[in-house]
Amino acid sequence: MPNEKKSVRFVLSWNIPYCYNYWSPLKDENGKDIVWKNYYATLFENSFDSAKYSLENWDYLFEKTNDFHNALYSSTLEESFKQAIGSAMSVLKSPTVSRLEDGSLYGFEGSNATDGSCEGLCQHVWNYAYVCCYLFPDLERSIRENEFKYGVLETGETVFRLPLPLNRKEFVNMFTNDGTKFRPALDGQMGDVIKAYREWKLSGDRSWLSQYWETIKKVLDFTFSDENDQHWDENRDGVLDGRQHHTLDIDIFGPSAWLEGFYLAALKCACEMAEYLDDNEAFLKYNELFESGYRYTKENLFNGDYFIQKINIKDKYPAEKYNCCDLFWNTEYNELSYQISEGCFIDQLCGQWHSILCGFEKPFDDEQAKAAVLSIYKNNYISSMRDFTNPWRLFAINDEGGTVMCTYPEGSDKPNVPIAYCEEVMSGFEYELAGLLIYYGFINEAINVVNTVRERYNGKNRNPFNDIECGSNYVRSMAAFALIPIISGFVADIPKQTLTFNPKISTTPFKSIWSVSSAWGEFCVNENQIIINIKSGNITLKNLVLPFAKTIDSCNIDGEDIEEINFESNVLSFGRRNIKNKIIINFR
Repeated sequence: MPNEKKSVRFVLSWNIPYCYNYWSPLKDENGKDIVWKNYYATLFENSFDSAKYSLENWDYLFEKTNDFHNALYSSTLEESFKQAIGSAMSVLKSPTVSRLEDGSLYGFEGSNATDGSCEGLCQHVWNYAYVCCYLFPDLERSIRENEFKYGVLETGETVFRLPLPLNRKEFVNMFTNDGTKFRPALDGQMGDVIKAYREWKLSGDRSWLSQYWETIKKVLDFTFSDENDQHWDENRDGVLDGRQHHTLDIDIFGPSAWLEGFYLAALKCACEMAEYLDDNEAFLKYNELFESGYRYTKENLFNGDYFIQKINIKDKYPAEKYNCCDLFWNTEYNELSYQISEGCFIDQLCGQWHSILCGFEKPFDDEQAKAAVLSIYKNNYISSMRDFTNPWRLFAINDEGGTVMCTYPEGSDKPNVPIAYCEEVMSGFEYELAGLLIYYGFINEAINVVNTVRERYNGKNRNPFNDIECGSNYVRSMAAFALIPIISGFVADIPKQTLTFNPKISTTPFKSIWSVSSAWGEFCVNENQIIINIKSGNITLKNLVLPFAKTIDSCNIDGEDIEEINFESNVLSFGRRNIKNKIIINFR
């Protein structure tokens, strides 16, 4: 009828049930493409079925989505932080990721126009992705499971890319088209140990950890194995040496705080897992290596301002030893190429970042790390690129700003060909730096870093839901989600049935979200009250660690007052309780 208005609900639905590897084809004995199903095709017969499900469950799906949206965007985090987090989460709705037939998560590094960019759940890029482990932990664990099943060789060496389909045998040794063998990536291999620890801590699943423990040890032990032709820790002293491939697509030689931090972090994670599983032999071995490497790092890799790589770039021996002089020996200047050397590198504290998020003992001395993170900001943050020369990829131009990968402050010796991507800005690394700045109390500096990234993605110059690196919707940008647990001081230790909250901003009200394998909710601090809401699921707890509270006056759990308050050394203990609704704590 004229002038009448109606609302009509509709969905766009599609169903492309089968996938095949068109970028690197694999045929069967009859010359046909080997295919596998999209996960959604195992749930819905066709697009009509998925549309029907969406419409029939619309209210439920909308309500749950809206609950999370409201909780996230009503938090008291900086607006630019929330923008960064929202953008990071959107990667999971992009072509960068998919679910395989068994439901496991698979992803590239990013997306090109017609295919994925850099296939294979690339270990060292996915090291930075902190969305799934909190919001979809089963999917994150499925990545670990496929890596351990398909990506670990008998020696313990890992392939840092898993090609599709996952069981294609000719790619086990991962040779490139020109016959050159892919080297294992040290940061990726150590990252798998760290992430296995993280998945265990967020779930408390002893059987899961037990199932993969021997594989985890094999992966870590490859570092100092006689079968490691890269000789990462040839002396078995907890200090890296040899040839170390990494996420910047090149290799460095000798000890650097950056990769040493990954090694020490993996060792400390393994110590705690070994202790939990009563593997005393492994604990003693890994702890000795950690202590030795920690001492070396503190005494030799900190220059008073920041952490460095300890190497003589005029020494040709490393390139000769690994028969790679054509790539790494600069005959014009008679020095090694692509090394950090005395540079102030943005990622030097990545191992510390993981420890802060996951709750294991830090690989770096705290005072040195605090000085280093401020040095990174002072040396690498640039408010305008107008007068800055970047010969690499351009992710910031003209008056846009950013935090560049590596600088060489006055007095430091810059190689003529320094570390790859030296002058670039990449948002995943910048979000990591912002988290470290927050942790060490440099809140305004962290805000500057994140604000500057978001100005590069403000909707006028670039898509605000597409942080780019090697492709669109780049996985490393999911480091932004880690701003939430860092700023709220949230650490989960589900095996010990303990949560920690310790906001890095003292002003109230403070409000943020939290999430573990079995539940998610909100954490709120008012002037004298703490409220921990459970929005979905339930969680079994014994303890809350609350370092910002001096005295606890009362505690109510799911409507029941806790009569005896046990609060010692920042730990509120109330016995084992399955919590389904809310904790209210009055404190001073």
